[in-house]
Amino acid sequence: MEKGTLVEFRVQGDRRLGVVDRPDGKTRWFVVDERGQSHSLAPRQITYTVNGQSYKPADIASFLEQVKPYLDPSSLEVAWELLVEDGETVTPPAMANLLFSQSDGPHCYAAYCLLSDDKLYFKQKGDTYEPRTTTQVAERKHQLEVEAQKAKGQQEFLARVEQALTGEAVEWQRHDRQRLEAIEKYAALVADVVRMGVNYDSLPRAYPPPGPVLETMTMLGRPATPQGAFQLLVDLGWWSPNENLFLRRSSIPVQFPSKVLEVAQQRLDSPPSDLDTDRLDLTHLKVYTIDDESTTEIDDGLSWELLPDGRERLWVHIADPTRLLVPEDDLDLEARKRGSTVYLPTGMVPMFPEVLATGPMSLVQGRVCCALSFGIVLDTTGQVEDYSIHPSFIKPTYRLTYEDVDEMLELGVQAEPEIAAIAMWAKRRKTWRYAQGAISINMPEAMIKVKGDEISIDILDDSSSRQLVAEMMILAGEVAARYGQAHKIPLPFRGQPQPELPPEEELLQLPAGFVRACAMRRCMPKSEMSITPVRHAGLGLDTYTQATSPIRRYSDLLTHFQLKAHLRGQVLPFSAEQLKEVMMTVTSITQEVTMVERQTNRYYALEYLRRYPEQVWQVTVLMWLREDSNLALILLEDLGLQLPMSFRRSVSLGEQLLVKVSLADPQKDMIHFQEIIYQEALN
Repeated sequence: MEKGTLVEFRVQGDRRLGVVDRPDGKTRWFVVDERGQSHSLAPRQITYTVNGQSYKPADIASFLEQVKPYLDPSSLEVAWELLVEDGETVTPPAMANLLFSQSDGPHCYAAYCLLSDDKLYFKQKGDTYEPRTTTQVAERKHQLEVEAQKAKGQQEFLARVEQALTGEAVEWQRHDRQRLEAIEKYAALVADVVRMGVNYDSLPRAYPPPGPVLETMTMLGRPATPQGAFQLLVDLGWWSPNENLFLRRSSIPVQFPSKVLEVAQQRLDSPPSDLDTDRLDLTHLKVYTIDDESTTEIDDGLSWELLPDGRERLWVHIADPTRLLVPEDDLDLEARKRGSTVYLPTGMVPMFPEVLATGPMSLVQGRVCCALSFGIVLDTTGQVEDYSIHPSFIKPTYRLTYEDVDEMLELGVQAEPEIAAIAMWAKRRKTWRYAQGAISINMPEAMIKVKGDEISIDILDDSSSRQLVAEMMILAGEVAARYGQAHKIPLPFRGQPQPELPPEEELLQLPAGFVRACAMRRCMPKSEMSITPVRHAGLGLDTYTQATSPIRRYSDLLTHFQLKAHLRGQVLPFSAEQLKEVMMTVTSITQEVTMVERQTNRYYALEYLRRYPEQVWQVTVLMWLREDSNLALILLEDLGLQLPMSFRRSVSLGEQLLVKVSLADPQKDMIHFQEIIYQEALN
């Protein structure tokens, strides 16, 4: 090339014109741009050469001014229409002649710029440009429209994101929701990390983001990691800072399908005919329902009556949701899919739609309700002497809380002698069960509640009222199982193998109380389900099934379906094999529910502790998790929480000490304590 030749080259993708000054070695050239900057270029870096005359760097600006009027992309369409039929290729000089009837330097460069920038009508083939076919142009136009629409959508999405980030209310569009829902799924991976114990910091490598998520996060300038996705959703107000990722990652449905809600409303408006036409009328009995104040699904009530022969009969009345169901109908299958009501610190996810669960399915005070009633006579030791089971009508008299009943028992309220009688029989019943080998393990249990941003943790009190209700529910479960056993009815029987407890002398070496109870708890085998009767060692019963929470536990609902059909003399809705299959499905689901409940409670326990870094807690060392590395399980006595702690010194089981939280990160499921010496605690 000669000195003074005007050439085009690219700097970071941008066009730049320069004038050839002199050679740089054998193959390169020094080129000076309009700013006077010198560039050493190889031939391949030069994208266009302006032929015809010699230039100086000072001429570049005026050259570009001459080119500017001809840079109209729409003019290419005319040229394309002339050339497409023959499919002729064209050079920039030929295009300049065709478009401008001139082919000097500025016109040729203008034609080159139009052709090289064009994405619609022409494609480059070496130094020439070939017109695309009519079909190709139509496809390209459609593609460019799609890309333009996408770019517009992205800009509008970005604008709405900015609105949301400033706290403004945003009306998210359908495509926005698709983007955010994809980010939700990716952000919820954090829950998997906690559950599986994956290194939290390895998340981006272990779980690279899907394409749509990567595109959105990059567009927003956010890190494309599960943590980054989580923070974005929080910043947008799409999620709360304490979003329940465990629930989101589970298969547990939170909302009911519209079809199920429609069916629920139909059952509410037009209840089906009652198959139990001979219900026993027990509306004359005084019925007590005893629950926590916040309970809305009331599924059990208690009565006591004196029989003409002087014996006393206890009644356990259980809500009768099967009155509104048919096995395998929409409501039944939805309840089966859920397995049970999910109880979380933030609220519950019900097994049945609320309009039914808290309405006609529940035992509502002052209303005549359908129930399945267990009438039971105990002998003086607390053993079942006689029983009967009836579909019934009852009319709950009092809705009481556990605190109400504790107060009544403490004060000996004369107006309600039935409560005292039921409590007396509950004590006898418990004594009898322990004589049969029942095992008592008393450990404090934390009850965590979240309301708004407030977290409260209380210890669930094992009060007289709670023991009373528990004994009556266990009693009804034994009676239901005995009926099933006597009549060879397949039921979801629940059992527990006999545990191999430590020898008495070994237990006595452990500190009494929580440490000893913790050691016994470790030896307790898991309960198991069976369609045939099996002993429940923990309860001290030869046969047992759960039947007292059919609104909240699907296995209890199965028991009701089977018992009620047999009481009516009808074919059982589930054969042994069918019941076994359904139970396997439900057991798998309820295990997941239990896991989500446990993980959510632990999350809020850590979040609660995170908020009180200066609080000093008294703890008891319960058991070793890894004695060789001084990792133990401790009990925070004021909260009923059991958490791990690493010690820097030797400690003994049962030792009590004071600690503070040094680190709590609920998202990473991390908690670290530091021991506080007594003098420091006083300060």
